[in-house]
Amino acid sequence: MATTLTLNGEGVSFDVDPETPLLWVIRETAGLTGTKFGCGAGLCGACTVHVDGSPVRSCTIALGDVQGASITTVEGASGDLAEAVRKAWIALDVVQCGYCQSGQIMAAIALLEQTPHPTDADIDDAMSGNICRCGTYQRIRAAIHLTARTIEG
Repeated sequence: MATTLTLNGEGVSFDVDPETPLLWVIRETAGLTGTKFGCGAGLCGACTVHVDGSPVRSCTIALGDVQGASITTVEGASGDLAEAVRKAWIALDVVQCGYCQSGQIMAAIALLEQTPHPTDADIDDAMSGNICRCGTYQRIRAAIHLTARTIEG
């Protein structure tokens, strides 16, 4: 039985075992490789996507658990806020190796949707589950603040 959902704004149906992690369906079946495999245990955040607007570790949720849901990957993140986040990431040269950044960006978008003017503590709390092996945390925080100022004015 196929699982039907909305992926980046398009209705799709996947004839895949419903116990398959959403991450693998996104990457292998849908061919959207921006969402990364990091740890496979939901600890690093590299696989963060939005499920019905909330950030979720796609390696820890089964395809069957998102039947009928709206999934947004980094490729499908759009609108003024998503564009402002991307521009801030570029302006502040946030990326070093870049592997974790799709998850970082998705977490940042979710934070800013909920908290348009985050404090450092808000950012640290929202981003704490996203690991950057290169240690770009200060640049990530600065880019989130820049995005908040950009969107504000």
